[in-house]
Amino acid sequence: MRELDVLFGRFLEHEYQGLDAQGVAAFERLLEIQDPIIMDWLFGREEPGEADLQVLIDQLKKLSGLV
Repeated sequence: MRELDVLFGRFLEHEYQGLDAQGVAAFERLLEIQDPIIMDWLFGREEPGEADLQVLIDQLKKLSGLV
């Protein structure tokens, strides 16, 4: 999904360098998840169920203005 590509690009520019090893691992897992599932998480239709993924989703929401 193009929108996620743009959002992930912004995340890489502004937030990625501040992640610790656990955050980097979570981001790598997030990239393997299907786009529709990530969109459901971003729009609050569902939650990831893993705390480290939820932290990333919250950061992505803030970065995109969804919060």
